[in-house]
Amino acid sequence: MSRVIGYVWLLYFPYSIISYLPPTRPSDYLWLSVAGVFLVSYILVMERPNTWRFSIPIEVLACALFAIFAQGFYLLIFPGWQVASILSNYPKRQFAVFLVAYYGALIGGIAMLYWQYTTINWGDGAAWGMIFPAISPIFSYSFSKSVSRSIRLAQSNSRLEAVVRRGERERIARDLHDNLGQSFSMITVKAQLAEKLLEKQPEKAVGELQDIADTSRENLQLVRNIVNDLRQESLADVLLALEKNLREARISLYTEGEELADDWPTACQVTLAAVLQEAITNVIRHSQARQVTVTFTATNAQYIMTVQDNGVGKDYHRTNSHGVSGMLERVEQVGGTLKIVANQIGTLVTATLPRKEVETK
Repeated sequence: MSRVIGYVWLLYFPYSIISYLPPTRPSDYLWLSVAGVFLVSYILVMERPNTWRFSIPIEVLACALFAIFAQGFYLLIFPGWQVASILSNYPKRQFAVFLVAYYGALIGGIAMLYWQYTTINWGDGAAWGMIFPAISPIFSYSFSKSVSRSIRLAQSNSRLEAVVRRGERERIARDLHDNLGQSFSMITVKAQLAEKLLEKQPEKAVGELQDIADTSRENLQLVRNIVNDLRQESLADVLLALEKNLREARISLYTEGEELADDWPTACQVTLAAVLQEAITNVIRHSQARQVTVTFTATNAQYIMTVQDNGVGKDYHRTNSHGVSGMLERVEQVGGTLKIVANQIGTLVTATLPRKEVETK
């Protein structure tokens, strides 16, 4: 569930507390306090993923208290949508634990309702008022799973298309190497032979033939450089491999601007691919994250890649960390910068490369 939608849901929050306003009894102040705890925890869940270990249980507990002791069933809808959506990126076991707590609160509230009132009139929309909280977590979880699968499928298809395009470029590179490369080699050999045979008239032939030989050598080296560049691993290649590793580690991968990065220069993609490989390795090994987002952006002067996970948050600046030093070395070779910081979400890796440097390589 996006942050915008999460805040839109809060428009319904006053309906859960309106019966306690204005407060006149101690119980009114009590339930308004519980509502305040819920509101703070709800916002923390949206804004600070690194607090989920305590903010989600507190939110669910506050809603459970309302449902069981104040028959505030509508408040359960908030975690029913928000928490279930978050847990769609986590192992099913954690969602199952949430469902036990959620439906325990719902059933407990209904039981208390029957205990307090001998008969309950389920007319006038009251039954529907119970059905919506009952189906909310299942619907939210299924919908979020479906959206995530669609996004991952679209991203995988995009990467495969990029790899196919790159395969075609490699085929062209082989043709260039096999045909033009051979032709240029023959030109070089013949030019050198002609140089030796025409030594009797050096003033007419040597200068021109030397130019031919020099030009052919330059063209041969150019072809070799093109072939070498085209065979370098692109960002799409790396993302395809990394997505499999992340899936095995039960970590969801999201990307932004991936199509834009497909057209970045080879030198830029090769450098960022190496950084991305090491950054994702760190996420899998150290972060305890369940989600990682890779973003590609470009300005008039720079190419920028960020890797943000929602794990415990580490800067990875360890003196014996060869992986981090390797990332830094690769980026600095093209005049770029690398920053690794722990933020309120988890760990953020930012690699910035100057356009002028990578476009001339």
